[in-house]
Amino acid sequence: MGDNLNEILENEWFLVRHSGETPEIALHSSIYYLTRAKEGPSATLNKDQLDSLLKAAIERFSEIVLRDLQHANCGNESYRGLGRSIINYRRFCTFCLRQKIDPGEVRRQTANALQVFLATEFALVNDGKRPSIINCSYRELQVFAAELGIDLAGRFAGIAALCLPIDLMMSENRNIHGT
Repeated sequence: MGDNLNEILENEWFLVRHSGETPEIALHSSIYYLTRAKEGPSATLNKDQLDSLLKAAIERFSEIVLRDLQHANCGNESYRGLGRSIINYRRFCTFCLRQKIDPGEVRRQTANALQVFLATEFALVNDGKRPSIINCSYRELQVFAAELGIDLAGRFAGIAALCLPIDLMMSENRNIHGT
């Protein structure tokens, strides 16, 4: 079963790594399939095998958090904007707590990407090239930036004007939730 298990593990790694918006669910589904599912191989996974699957989930989380902090992705079908990046980053942090892993590297990458995103957004909007694509309130951005160790008061002092007004956010939430 060794070679066959390696092939099955490789396939499960691929499913976790390319799992769309739900890497944690894909990770747990793969582990369940590999170890307990009737139709699975009923394998006992060693630490390296589990770590490989965990790393695939971390890489996917990183990818979806950073995807929405890239201006080059704006307009792509998969782009959801800064607001979605905030949600995905927080899901990642919750995942890290549950898995007892350090989110440090993804946090650093996210902080760097957010700073580049905000600087680029500032430049594009202030040059009159297009309206802002920031799809969260200034308060949401402030909290996110603080989580990443970024001070908006200095370099990004005028960014509040590019954020969604809180009234609009409340209106959008009512539309989404049907209230």
